[in-house]
Amino acid sequence: MWISTKAQYGLRALVEIAKADGEPMALKHVAEAQDISQHYLEQIASNLRRAGFIRSVRGAFGGYKLARPPEQISTLDVVEAMEGSIAPVECIEDSSSCSHISACGTENLWRRVDFAIRDVLGNTTLADLMREAEFATATAKMRASIAQHGELLQMAND
Repeated sequence: MWISTKAQYGLRALVEIAKADGEPMALKHVAEAQDISQHYLEQIASNLRRAGFIRSVRGAFGGYKLARPPEQISTLDVVEAMEGSIAPVECIEDSSSCSHISACGTENLWRRVDFAIRDVLGNTTLADLMREAEFATATAKMRASIAQHGELLQMAND
């Protein structure tokens, strides 16, 4: 199962919008910060708005803001809104699509895979992603600082 760029970018856009802490954020800023085509992001934002994750704010300082707190937005809800079914195989969602249902040697495998995916996505909120993004940014800055310090030490020793 592949998660499309639509769902990946949708989650990234939501994290970026959530960083604005309730202030409207222009899609142009989101597109630049996340390195996503603004045209593609407009399509994604339309889907996110219809699904109730963001709302638009009109005016000179308008843009998009979260429609509810990040703790109340699960990544499962976002991915399903953007993708539709996330089942690894069709028969998990639609048992009538397979004549071997309940007699298939791989059915339980696919059910476990489906459960694991839903468990991880369902237990991860937008707030969790925001914390992970903050940690990743802090870690990258720390690594860059350490590397720069190492280069300075090397230059001093030369």
